[in-house]
Amino acid sequence: MRLGYSHWGFLGDGVTDTPDGGRSWRTTMLTTLAADHTLTLLQSNRDLLEAGHDVPGPYTWDSQLPDLDALFIEWRWPLPGRNDTPCGTDGHTCDLHRQQQLIDHYTLRLGVPTLIWDLDKTLADDDPLRAHPAVRVLDPATVPARGAFTMRTPVADGLLDRADPEKLVTGSRLWSLCYVGNQYGRDDHFDRYFAPPARRHPHQVIGKWTDTARWPHVHFAGRQGFAASQRLHTRSVTTLLLAPPRYAATGAISQRLPEAVLAGCLPLGPADILGITDFLPLELVVRDGHAADQSIALLDTASLGRRAELLAGCLERLAPFRASRQLAVVRAALAAIARGPQSGAP
Repeated sequence: MRLGYSHWGFLGDGVTDTPDGGRSWRTTMLTTLAADHTLTLLQSNRDLLEAGHDVPGPYTWDSQLPDLDALFIEWRWPLPGRNDTPCGTDGHTCDLHRQQQLIDHYTLRLGVPTLIWDLDKTLADDDPLRAHPAVRVLDPATVPARGAFTMRTPVADGLLDRADPEKLVTGSRLWSLCYVGNQYGRDDHFDRYFAPPARRHPHQVIGKWTDTARWPHVHFAGRQGFAASQRLHTRSVTTLLLAPPRYAATGAISQRLPEAVLAGCLPLGPADILGITDFLPLELVVRDGHAADQSIALLDTASLGRRAELLAGCLERLAPFRASRQLAVVRAALAAIARGPQSGAP
C-alpha cells in the first residue's frame, strides 16, 4: 500500500530552537509503517533545509500530490503569527497550509483513507473530519475522544526487549530531579509537583519556559539541543511527568515516560493523571509536592538495586508503547475505514 505521511518536525537532532517533541520516536514510527507500506513523506524535509542533514530511511520525499492509497497525518493546528500568516511572511511556516492541501486533495476530493494522529489533542471534538467516512482519528489517551483509537508514541520492540534495568540505573547522576519539555499548559502541575521539591533538591529544567517569575528558586536552563536534553535523563535520578489538564484527564502519557525510563531515570507520576498506575509502580505515584519531595529524597539515597527494581516495574508497564502495538492500531483503523462509516474503534 502506498502511504503518505505528513509531519512537521525532525527525524534527526534538527535545530535547537524548535518545540518538536517527536525526535525520540518519529524514526521508529516511520520504520514501523514501512514494514507494511511504501512510504512517502509529504511535508518539507526540515532536517535537510534547516539542519543541513538529510536523514536516510525507508521512505522518499514528495512536495507534490503523488498517487496514494492512504494518508497518515500528525495533526497540526493554527499557531497565531506562525502558520496562520500568508506564505512568504517573515516567520511563516507552511505546515498548516500543506496539511490543508493534503486533506482537500486526498481526503475530501478523492476519499483516500486518512488517519489523523491527534498527538497534542487539539482536534476539536466537533471538527467535521471526525465524522468523515474516510477518516479515523488516533488519540494518545487511555480514554480517547469518542470514536478514536488509542495510539501511543512508539518504542522499538527490540529496544524494550534488550533493556536491562540494572545497567540503566548505573552511572553518575548529577541531579536529583529534572524535567525535559516545554511549558505549554503545564503550569498547574509544575506549581503543585515540581516547584516544592526543587526548593531543596539539585535539579535542572530544559525546554521553553517563558513565564517563570513565580518560581525564582527553579533553575531553568532554556532550550538545548536534542541530544543534550536527552542526556539530562541519564544524569538525573528522577523526573516528573508533568501534563496539561487535557492530557491528565484522559490519561494521555507523552514520550517523556519511555525517554526517561530507557535512560535509567525514575519517573514520578502525579496521582491526578488518569490511569497513572497502569504505567508506574505505586511507589512512584505522588499526590502532591510534599510527597514528591519525600520520594525524591528516598530515591536519591536508595541503593542501585532498589532503583533497578523500580525501573524494572516501569519497563514492564511500557508494553502499550511497543511499536508493534502501534502498527496493529494503524492496521485496525484502516480496516475500520474499509468496513464503513459505522465501524469505529474497538
